[in-house]
Amino acid sequence: MSTAQLIARSPQRIFDFIDRKSLPTPYLVIDLPEIEDNYQTLVAQLPDTQIYYAVKANPAPAILQLLVKLGASFDAASLPEIQACLDAGAQPRQISFGNTIKKAADIAAAYQLGIRLFAFDSLPELEKLAEHAPGAQIYCRLLMECTGAEWPLSRKFGCELDMAKDLLIHSDRLGLQPYGVSFHVGSQQLDVRQWDLAIATTARLFRDLAAVGVELQMLNLGGGFPARYFSTVPELTSYTRSIDTALTRHFENNRPLTMLEPGRSLVADAGIINTEVVLISQKSYQEDRRWVFLDIGKFGGLAETMDEAIRYRLRTPWDGTPTGSVILAGPTCDSADILYDRADYHLPLQLQAGDKLQILSTGAYTSTYASVGFNGFAPLAVYCI
Repeated sequence: MSTAQLIARSPQRIFDFIDRKSLPTPYLVIDLPEIEDNYQTLVAQLPDTQIYYAVKANPAPAILQLLVKLGASFDAASLPEIQACLDAGAQPRQISFGNTIKKAADIAAAYQLGIRLFAFDSLPELEKLAEHAPGAQIYCRLLMECTGAEWPLSRKFGCELDMAKDLLIHSDRLGLQPYGVSFHVGSQQLDVRQWDLAIATTARLFRDLAAVGVELQMLNLGGGFPARYFSTVPELTSYTRSIDTALTRHFENNRPLTMLEPGRSLVADAGIINTEVVLISQKSYQEDRRWVFLDIGKFGGLAETMDEAIRYRLRTPWDGTPTGSVILAGPTCDSADILYDRADYHLPLQLQAGDKLQILSTGAYTSTYASVGFNGFAPLAVYCI
């Protein structure tokens, strides 16, 4: 699919909003009807799976309120995210404390708020849960390679299969409820086969535990469904069919309850950042590439451009005219604030300082990544329409 076709798929309501308003840049606009459509489509394709929205992707109150109304559940990474879900109208039973790294005080506070579903991936975390969330349902996160993901989540989260087995057996002895297992194949995962590999691994763990009297009930399929950045991505049906086929193949007639933690795939394509070109310059008479500085950069919400991992699509007022190679950078006095150098971005030669430029599919992992005031720049403003 061409860049022009992908731009055409972006919510026109956002472009209309930008054209009507004269708001100071940079800012993010979220199209709520687009999120609702994404959620309903996912539910229709995985009707037997409970959707736990990954709040960290974008915790805007309007998004949480919409998803509560639609019947979603929520994957929270912190006590403030739990409180945000409750403030939006979610019930405690709809919230999973999915971070495997939690303070004991936060576990206790979440338990007091009524949260009864917790993730873990180590013995010390399990012992904290036993002390501060007695009788809670717990699920163990497995370590995954994340092959094929543009934003891998390997190494930091999860434990090996044999350790997970021992921990889940031990959790039963500690008075907790060994409820299930989770995995994450990596964010912006482009290889639909990764779920089959992960589900095969978890099915083996289910069987091994059942053999020693520990009957798990739930499989958390994690997140990973992609947004539409520069790379061509498979259609949603490719993912949902792969998951359904894998569950049948590896669990046969003993399918567990399943939950999914989408974040990026629900909100990324529903958001667009409007930014201004601050400066266009060159560093020498010999250099053939222009430096294009925007009023947003890594510290303003574009942290996923680190190592140029996530490559956003851009829209300019001069699209369709001759272009030249550029280096894209942010406005701060930090040399790390370079967005794209190696990715071979080309922008119109007519582009000039003061022009407005839209960064597409930026509804996820932008506003929450923005610093609170590095170099004095304000956090990214968010408008939900």
